[in-house]
Amino acid sequence: MELRDDQPTQHEFGNRTYLIAPVEPLDVDGVRTVQVGTLLFLVAFVGLLPFYGRLEEDNRTWLLWMCLTGVGLGLLGTEYCKRRRQVRAARDHDE
Repeated sequence: MELRDDQPTQHEFGNRTYLIAPVEPLDVDGVRTVQVGTLLFLVAFVGLLPFYGRLEEDNRTWLLWMCLTGVGLGLLGTEYCKRRRQVRAARDHDE
């Protein structure tokens, strides 16, 4: 992705001026970001499993299910981002 010359270099809000650094985005398609988040939820789930009894006593088993839900949604999100990347690559290839 090339930065065009017509990109703004600063924004002014009220009496403040914010400079914009001329850098390229690191992860445009989001696949790696979603995969890292999914992995973190999986690590948290596995890390909490040995403490299931304690979580049950404190009525906090929802933490386990939240982590498991994060893994499931992360897998769906990964597939979505991969398909979106393929569609964008095909569209850019056709142009």
